[in-house]
Amino acid sequence: MKKSAIAVTLIILVGTFLLCLGREFTLSSVSPAQRTLVFTYSARIKDLPTDSGTLKLWLPLPVSDANQTVSDLRITSPYPYRVGSEPRFGNSLLYVEVNKPANPSLNFEVQFKVTRKEYRKNLAGLATDGLNPPGRNLPDAHKYLTPDNLVPISGKIRDLALQVTEGKKTPLDKVRAIYDYVTWTLKYDKSGTGWGRGDALYACDAKHGNCTDFHSLFIAMARSVGIPAKFEIGFPLPENQSAGEIAGYHCWAEFYIQGIGWIPVDSSEASKNKEKANYFFGTLDVNRVQFTQGRDLELVPPQAGKPLNYFVYPYAEVNGKEFSNIDRKFSFEDVR
Repeated sequence: MKKSAIAVTLIILVGTFLLCLGREFTLSSVSPAQRTLVFTYSARIKDLPTDSGTLKLWLPLPVSDANQTVSDLRITSPYPYRVGSEPRFGNSLLYVEVNKPANPSLNFEVQFKVTRKEYRKNLAGLATDGLNPPGRNLPDAHKYLTPDNLVPISGKIRDLALQVTEGKKTPLDKVRAIYDYVTWTLKYDKSGTGWGRGDALYACDAKHGNCTDFHSLFIAMARSVGIPAKFEIGFPLPENQSAGEIAGYHCWAEFYIQGIGWIPVDSSEASKNKEKANYFFGTLDVNRVQFTQGRDLELVPPQAGKPLNYFVYPYAEVNGKEFSNIDRKFSFEDVR
């Protein structure tokens, strides 16, 4: 072969190599997807009794974390308010207390800007230490390993978890088996009664429900075999819509593995979109805004009623008793 031909061949090969290298560099350094929007949370307390003594209102507030940045928080309230933090999980909240409200209806609004990033944990090739507890070195691990009121970790739940994880050697393999069971066994179906409370036993028996039921069963099963798991809740964002109202909440879960950290899952979304089952094990998309986490919550100052099952909607008390006559509205608009 002539020297000129060899030179041309080498140039082509080197160019191809650099092109591939550049493509690989580009793919590996792509920034996570993100979505920026303005979110409006409105609550209207209406038809207060004429003999109302003390009204107390609590509203959840979003906070910034590694996956979302909250800014430009604006609160509209007809009375003075204060912002506090729920002690068990650190949830932020707005509190208003009014003695003998002057009007039978009161309007409150929270508006903020938020940038939500795709939350992804790349689990490919990661090794876990199967000899140590999955929650070793996790601060306050007991919070994520003990039962909640509607999330038991013994009896039928533990028996099912042991059956589903039989033969699995590592914590990550066990929790993947639990996720697959919940995702492929339960149906996202809000018919009948009993769904929506996040009752793990209901979900176990009925095998259908909404996101609260899916993730309560997932968390219960994970905790029952010693894997820390937590409940998170906020609001969904329509994927192909840039503005509009949001009908209600959405929730998901995270579990903790020693050597990896917290790992997110969204079993109910995976159930509705089976082709994304692998994606939602270890990844949360940008189409959500998180507000709070945890179950059985005692607010600040403490409410007179029982602990809240979860905290995403307004909660009010009049004269020490729950007052539920509250209209709520949630809307968003993307920022381009």
